Amino acid sequence: RYTLKGQGVEVWQPRFTYHGFQYVQVTGFPGAPTLDSLAGRVAHTAFDTRGEFACSNELLNRIQACTRWATLGNYHGIPTDCPHREKNGWTGDAQLSAEQALLNFDPMTCYRKWMADFRDAQRPSGQLPGIVPTGGWGFNWGSGPAWDSAAVLIPWYLYLYCGDTTVLAEHYECMKRYVEFTETMATDHIVNFGLGDWCPPHSTGGGGYKCPATVTDTAYFYVDACVLAKTAALLGKSGDAKRFGKLAAKIRAAFRKRFLDLQTGKVTGNCQTSIGCALYQGMVDPDEQPKVLAALVAEVEAQKRHIDCGILGAKYVMHALTELGRADLAYAIATQTDFPSWGHWIAQGATTLWESWHGNSSRNHHMFGDISAWFYKGLAGISPDPAAPGFQRVLIRPNPVGDLKWVRAWHRSPYGRIVCNWSLSSGTRRSVSEGGDGEFKLDLTIPANSTATVFLPTSDPASVRESGQPASQQPGVRLRGQEAGRVVLDVDSGEYGFTAHLGQP
Repeated sequence: RYTLKGQGVEVWQPRFTYHGFQYVQVTGFPGAPTLDSLAGRVAHTAFDTRGEFACSNELLNRIQACTRWATLGNYHGIPTDCPHREKNGWTGDAQLSAEQALLNFDPMTCYRKWMADFRDAQRPSGQLPGIVPTGGWGFNWGSGPAWDSAAVLIPWYLYLYCGDTTVLAEHYECMKRYVEFTETMATDHIVNFGLGDWCPPHSTGGGGYKCPATVTDTAYFYVDACVLAKTAALLGKSGDAKRFGKLAAKIRAAFRKRFLDLQTGKVTGNCQTSIGCALYQGMVDPDEQPKVLAALVAEVEAQKRHIDCGILGAKYVMHALTELGRADLAYAIATQTDFPSWGHWIAQGATTLWESWHGNSSRNHHMFGDISAWFYKGLAGISPDPAAPGFQRVLIRPNPVGDLKWVRAWHRSPYGRIVCNWSLSSGTRRSVSEGGDGEFKLDLTIPANSTATVFLPTSDPASVRESGQPASQQPGVRLRGQEAGRVVLDVDSGEYGFTAHLGQP
């Protein structure tokens, strides 16, 4: 309650509260209100924009806008689950959404602060709660590796996208204690505690996942051990690097023995999430990938090219399909407009991302927001090279799929602005995985002190030109060879205009 003085114009706004909403109901207004009668003040942590994505498919542009608004609306000092109900720092939501946040915005300082909250919340045993900060709850329910891995993965993402080891160094002991804690909770390196593939489409609540939580949690245990081993090596802790590298190998072997059927390519649970998890989290050897990919494709086709996952699988499936050459199928999932899909939310008037595919709960959650990271990485084709983090070397792998005619994306790396704009000549609509035809055009900017490896969607090296000349003859461009139906170029910093025949020569 605020009491007016009654003397002249008074201006007041709350400073210690905020509310997320889409609609406003006004009662007691003198006369008929108009849109100009009410002003809303947008409140969130001050982030610089670090990237933008747009394409010829307006549905995807609206999903991108929803993701950005959901991210901003859920950052008030910490990444929260929603801005209207709990306003808690749910760790699973944040780790799943972190890559898109780092591509769209500049949350480096805020994540660094949040990792300090993790260190404050961690018990001496290494256990972490599912929400950070916590008032004391979230340890015995709402946690587990899929959520707690935020303590390991977000510092690693900061290194991968920003090239900075500061948070890894500050946070190393917390990461180490957590992995050691998880090891004590595992039986024969299999983890059986924690939440799983939250909010799948066939459940009106959070649980009821098709993929057993032990599959996804054991996979996160493996990834955490891998990240810890790599972090130890970066920080000069050779003993720890060797120790946790061996632990990771044991977890992977246990996962493969318990969950992976190499005869059929199926994974325990036999669903999109479990199969996508095995592929995305590195549980499948390269020579085994075609059979496991075929099992994943079969599951997607069985659902009429719709997502059949909660928040974990929604990330696994899109990236696994794309990385293994089926970006066309991932695009089909992304562009659906009936239930369950991101597009179904848009069709119902969503302006932010929702908590469930049904839309029967919160309508501002960012936990399904990794779709935006897929836009940058899977469609525009911009990714950091783990071997040269912070975009010191940029990976450019554009995917002209479906009915896309053009994509425009940029990201401001620590070295400067990366620009990747591609388009197809008139009438060219087919994807490279479908043996597409026509001309592909790529306008590319690589900032100073960076280089790029470019994977062009063509099998015809002779057709690749830069500024109208054979690319191999242009300064700053070197032909590396061919890989998976693409021509591969090494490119120095600069501005380039590539063209190529899409598909086969």
